[in-house]
Amino acid sequence: MTTVRSTLPDDARKVACEALQDTLVDLLGLSLVGKQAHWNVVGPRFRSIHLQLDEVVTAARDFADTVAERSAALGVPPDGRPETIAKAFTLPAPKEGWVRDSDAVQVMVEALQDAVGRLRERIDATEKADPVTQDLLIGVTAELEKQRWMFDAENFPR
Repeated sequence: MTTVRSTLPDDARKVACEALQDTLVDLLGLSLVGKQAHWNVVGPRFRSIHLQLDEVVTAARDFADTVAERSAALGVPPDGRPETIAKAFTLPAPKEGWVRDSDAVQVMVEALQDAVGRLRERIDATEKADPVTQDLLIGVTAELEKQRWMFDAENFPR
């Protein structure tokens, strides 16, 4: 079996790839949370929320691919298997069944806020270990913060 060798020292690679794997889990899980809400949202704002959820799903899936490929480039195979995501994913998710539009918005605000908080920790952790991975995580964070803001504005005023 051929393995991909990293350009990073082992300790830096470990830090970077742990951050990347944890981010991959959050992004794949976030895409599932978004789709679950997308399929089940109901209420007067159905159409706008339905479409906005797809924007989050697309962003999360695109970033998941980029994050996984960065890990592979560093010589660590990414793990996006369903059982891995199910075991490790802990962001908020919608309840089973139909989800009121305001509840779907709130769960997305909470899930995105938690994901951003975790990403900021990973940004700090990768600063010295791998600035390239840090830069990637900064880009993911910027988009998820934008999505969080857009959902948060949907339920204003509370």
